[in-house]
Amino acid sequence: MIADIELETFINDVYEYYGFDFGSYSKASLKRRVTRIFLLDGFTNFYDFLSKVKYDPEYYKRVVDEITVNVTEMFRDPSFYKIVRNEILPVLATKPFIRLWHAGCSTGEEVYSMAILLKEAGLLDRSLIYATDINSKVLETAKKGIFPLRMMKEYSDNYRDSGGQQDFSNYYIANYGNVKFNQDLTAKMVFSQHNLVSDHSFNEFDMILCRNVLIYFDNDLQKRAISLFDESLSVLGFLALGTKETIKYSIASGKYKQLEKEKVWQKVK
Repeated sequence: MIADIELETFINDVYEYYGFDFGSYSKASLKRRVTRIFLLDGFTNFYDFLSKVKYDPEYYKRVVDEITVNVTEMFRDPSFYKIVRNEILPVLATKPFIRLWHAGCSTGEEVYSMAILLKEAGLLDRSLIYATDINSKVLETAKKGIFPLRMMKEYSDNYRDSGGQQDFSNYYIANYGNVKFNQDLTAKMVFSQHNLVSDHSFNEFDMILCRNVLIYFDNDLQKRAISLFDESLSVLGFLALGTKETIKYSIASGKYKQLEKEKVWQKVK
């Protein structure tokens, strides 16, 4: 594990050389991730690693990509998607056009999950899913809609557990150990880089999903992100966070009501 003073030096130098601020990220999580890439790339001296980060922009980009990537999967937490299917989509169906924002979408598995739910509810044609992440590398993966074939059994199980009734393989074509999801799903997605640390609201949305991203932020940055979501969410719209995340300490009491059992809130005023 790198030392705390080394982590602070890394944070300060990255900000000084590139203007990217890791200072608001959870220190414990950031320390684990920086240590991982330090060891993965065979460094034994921290200042050799830091020098390469500072003076090799391509390596700096790789480090940021490695640090900011989040683990995800299709229909992760099936009980959440069951709530979306049965309780949220019927409300969104009353709108003439539906805008959703996946913030911190990573490699896009949850974006495709939502597109499948919208398609099955007959809502995809009048929906648009904005999928954003700070990490350009994972966005490229998400845009392609290509995932390992070996994951489909698990994803299919998740889909069924979420209430899915179709044959999951109808949504993709398998080829050489990978699958590519159908064009009618990707046609309703817009992928773009967006930094929750520094960027602003860019539209009004009927649902915002940012699941298992805020756990990597410190309290101040969590509050900033939730304020950004509040600013971007229409009245009666829905905000979905991860299982260990909450708006409880960031938003005035009474502005949102929480759906039973899941980390989903509806904006009521």
